[in-house]
Amino acid sequence: MVDDRPAWARRIAAERVARGWSEREAVRRLRAHAAAELLSEDSMVRRWKRWEQGEMPDGFCRPVVAALFGTVTHALFPAPSRRDGDREVLAASGMETPEIVRRLERSDIDGATLDALRVTADRLASEYPVVPGERLLVEGRQWLRRVVALNTSSLTSAQRREVLAVSGRLALLVGCAEYDTGAHHAAESTRQAALSLAAEAGHAEIAGWAHEMRAWFALTDGDYRGVVAAARAGAERAPNRGVAVQLAAQEAKAWARLGERRRVEAALDEGRRLLERMPYPENPENHFVVDPAKFDFYAMDCYRLVGEDRLARLLAEEVLRAGTDADGTERSPMRNAEARVTLAVTAARAGDLEQALALGVRALEGDRRSVPSLVMTGGELAAELKSRYGTEPGVRDYLARMRRMRRMRRMSLGVSRC
Repeated sequence: MVDDRPAWARRIAAERVARGWSEREAVRRLRAHAAAELLSEDSMVRRWKRWEQGEMPDGFCRPVVAALFGTVTHALFPAPSRRDGDREVLAASGMETPEIVRRLERSDIDGATLDALRVTADRLASEYPVVPGERLLVEGRQWLRRVVALNTSSLTSAQRREVLAVSGRLALLVGCAEYDTGAHHAAESTRQAALSLAAEAGHAEIAGWAHEMRAWFALTDGDYRGVVAAARAGAERAPNRGVAVQLAAQEAKAWARLGERRRVEAALDEGRRLLERMPYPENPENHFVVDPAKFDFYAMDCYRLVGEDRLARLLAEEVLRAGTDADGTERSPMRNAEARVTLAVTAARAGDLEQALALGVRALEGDRRSVPSLVMTGGELAAELKSRYGTEPGVRDYLARMRRMRRMRRMSLGVSRC
């Protein structure tokens, strides 16, 4: 039988069942998250049943339901339509890329040129999740060189601040692409350049993202205390901004790997509360904008690590649904890869080795991937497989594949095999 309910209605039901709650128990727990008195219990149970059948909750109840399940409103319920990024530069400035480049070569810097540069940086950041890292790196470096060269031009103080800010955003992007593709020393140098540009421009958000990159680097290197330190430094530099949500998530991931469950929950809740207060972003596809749907991705990783398999599996399926178009095109291949790792881990724990191996291998494939992140999460799957099924041929093949990936990463870091 085809389930034609909206995705959010199916998810509400699945979230409730994963926690072992009846509808009445869900309603009782819902009251703790409501800022005002709800209707009687029987009335709310009837409403809950209608919600699970596909009747949209009202504007008051949507954030309360989201909070009950530890997520944010726009991650659970339909968000505004995404914009068409392909025509954004032309729509914003009336200029296509060749015209922007000609203006830069002539040092013809006016408001329209600066608008076009801002939107170009936004476009590149929006392409980060899907464009192969090597290709993105080439284009990002080209634009960074062009924009940095403008600092030698005759600019007003306001124009100079804007050029510094665009340079900082491009440096963040280039640093991320460098790290994804194994150029780790270059990535750290570029990150520090972004931090310097942010300080010169007085731009707290860019500074916060530079600290977030440091937290990410530390996480994939296994320096979990370093993650916490970087996350807190970034949150102090850019409090109540979008990046603070991702900093809280990185801290939660570190605490999960340290086995500190209460601190995991506290960090996730801090990030959720911050994100719920923020307006829906103009361009959620931009890597340096916190997409509400990404909150499920953060929580998925943490639930897997603390052993909440039913919730981890539910969120992994949601990440895959949100990150894949109806025609099967992957809109978020890197998130999808980590979701498959999570599904593989839960399958392994449930005794389904065939499914675990199929998902684990698929997670390592694809043109767009972050090798450091896959080495980390794929290695966690490898440890799970080895402890449970170490003598199986398919497991030995997967372990060998992970060893090759780790060896390649060590070589990129300039670390000899010990």
